[in-house]
Formats: sequence, structure tokens, C-alpha cells
Amino acid sequence: MTVSAVTKTEGPALVKLTDVSKYYGNIRALQGVSLEVSAGEITCVLGDNGAGKSTLIKIIAGLHRHDAGSFEIEGEETVLANPRAALDRGIATVYQDLAVVPLMPVWRNFFLGSEPTKGRGPFRRLDVELMRRTTRAELLRMGIDLRDVDQPIGTLSGGERQCVAIARAVHFGAKVLVLDEPTAALGVKQSGVVLKYVAAARDAGLGVVLITHNPHHAHLVGDRFVLLKRGTMAGSHTRDSITLDELTRQMAGGSELDELSHELERVAESGPDTAAGTPAGPQATTTSDRDDTTR
Repeated sequence: MTVSAVTKTEGPALVKLTDVSKYYGNIRALQGVSLEVSAGEITCVLGDNGAGKSTLIKIIAGLHRHDAGSFEIEGEETVLANPRAALDRGIATVYQDLAVVPLMPVWRNFFLGSEPTKGRGPFRRLDVELMRRTTRAELLRMGIDLRDVDQPIGTLSGGERQCVAIARAVHFGAKVLVLDEPTAALGVKQSGVVLKYVAAARDAGLGVVLITHNPHHAHLVGDRFVLLKRGTMAGSHTRDSITLDELTRQMAGGSELDELSHELERVAESGPDTAAGTPAGPQATTTSDRDDTTR
């Protein structure tokens, strides 16, 4: 069963950050970062290690409070007290470790922390059949056809576990889905599977924040691109305004990459001896030559 696309609705963004900054003592983790997440769109946040992606995730997820700037949810300026407050406002975050229990079955992980029950008093118990049935139906609604929802989730591939986490967020009413490097540890085929379900979440009407360091994956599904470098914004683009080649160039360093290329060309032209700081040519004198002259 496929997920039908929805029409993007006009109105305030689901999440909007304007000139947000975060400091840890004298350490600047983020400064002046802005992004916008709308329903039915994927906003990709790209950056190398140490660019500030993790700090940005924690602010959106309610783990950390921002120190400056504004954080709006559906047009209302907000300061999230904790992750539960973020969930209550419809923001679900899927981290790289996925927060699953490998030995528990898929259906139990799907409802982990939100298990429905039946019966009263001492006869109250988990509604296992409802959880199994709902898990199977929700996965199929996202186009995920698992062999058996009773199998331990640890037996699934990395891509399948990511897809279960996405379907779980959709089922529990998330409006904004934040994905932390969902394809970082996956091969080409599994990455493609995950990106397919990321697009399915967008088509279901969610606003998606995709954190990644891979511009190829970002450009495949992204509608907006925010580039971070050392805690500051290095660029903000829409899909129509930037090509994959330019996105890759900016992600790789842009002008810094050009300078490195020119430096490598100079090294190649001058030769390895000059590049190492040792004079080249017949006038060069070794230590042993000077010793022989002294003797």
C-alpha cells in the first residue's frame, strides 16, 4: 500500500528557528542559525563533524534550550523544557542508535513506552494482539512489508530498523520528524530503502528534518538545504536554487577546497624536495658532507 502525496498547506511553518545560538561556557556550539520546516517538505541540514548538527538536533528535540534567537512551533514562540514537551508538540526525533531493544520483537519496540493495555485492576495486561495488528498495519501503510512482526528487531537490517522507527513516529502523531544521520552506517541499497520511506513520511504530510553529511542523499529527497560550518550557517538554499555539484562543493569546503587544489598544484610543480622545505639541486649539502669537510 502506498502513501498518497498531500498538498502543501499555506500557513506558519511547523518549526522555525531564527538566529538561534547556543553556548557552553566560552564554547560557541551554534551562532545565528536559521531554518524552516514546513508540512510536506524535507529540510536537510548538512555539515561535517563538529559543524553543530548534534546541538541543533538537541534544541529541536527539547534536550537543550537555546541561548539566543527564537524557536517557533506553528507560529508560536516556544522554549521546550524537555523531550516530552517536544513530543507533546508533535516533534519526534529518531537518533542513530534508534533507542530499540534488540531482543524484543518488532511489535514490542514499536510501542515501547506507550503500550496499550486491556482489563482492569489485577487483570490488567498488555493488549498484545492489538499491538501486533497495529504494528503490521502501520508498517504496511508506509509500504514496509516485514516477514514477521514477532521476530526480534535486532534481526532486521539497519535500513529496516530505521524504517520501523519512522513508521512508529508517524503512527504516534508526529508532525515533525527529525532524523539523525539515518543512512550513515548503511550501504547503497539500504540507504535507498531508508530514503524511500523518508520521502513517504513527507508525502504523508510530515515536516522532515534530515541531518546528514552526504549531499547525494540530501539532494535526492530534500526541498531545502541548510549548510553548517563550525557552528555557523554556511548557506541556505532551496532545491531549485542549487545543483548537486554546487551543493557537494559547498559541503566539501568551497573556496577552501579551491585553495587546497591550488596548493597541491604548486607542490606538484615545485617537486617533493622543495615542498618538504629542503633545497633541491647540486648545491644542497648533507650533514655527512659537512662532517667530512670539518674533518
